[in-house]
Amino acid sequence: MSVPLPPLPPTGEDADYRPGGRSMVELLAEEHDQIAALCGELADGASPERRSQVAEVLTATVARHLSGEEQYLYPTVRDALPGGGPLADREIAADTELLRTLRELEHVTPDEPRFDQLADEVTGQLRRHASTASTEIFPALRAAASDADLIRLGNRVEIAEEAAPTRPHPDAPATPPWNRVVEPALGVVDKVRDAVSGRRTYADDLTPPAAP
Repeated sequence: MSVPLPPLPPTGEDADYRPGGRSMVELLAEEHDQIAALCGELADGASPERRSQVAEVLTATVARHLSGEEQYLYPTVRDALPGGGPLADREIAADTELLRTLRELEHVTPDEPRFDQLADEVTGQLRRHASTASTEIFPALRAAASDADLIRLGNRVEIAEEAAPTRPHPDAPATPPWNRVVEPALGVVDKVRDAVSGRRTYADDLTPPAAP
């Protein structure tokens, strides 16, 4: 007796195969927009309590974002783009400085004058980061890599970000293979600390802004 079977799923060898998920470029660009929105709220003159909450979420969001980039974006830049090695090194160095600034921001309150200075510095560093990605990195990757490869990388970035630290660790390894080992371990520790302290780490955790 024969039983009709559904067709086998397509394989990566099929010319028109497109895996499920989002392109790494689209995912990271969307995160840049989310980060820019948080930076805007950090500087919009809200109450000190609100700015403190936004700073917590911004720090966690950026920490996850940079972890995903360092694990998958920059290795791809090195391998796929002409001159990708120096470009990746430059961006990793800039990201390390950004993490140092975020670590300083963690230790001040919005009532302190230093908070505004650090918030402006973080915002400037993040603007530069997003601008470099949108003008130098993303267009070149779209030209050099297939849609299927970028989607596979996007899936890996999402998995990496779920396990990533939520606090800045500028002295942690920033290149494979060690960052793919160390960062998930740091992420476990950070998440325990977040749970104990009640720290907010996602934009959805923020209470709605107060009405004007």
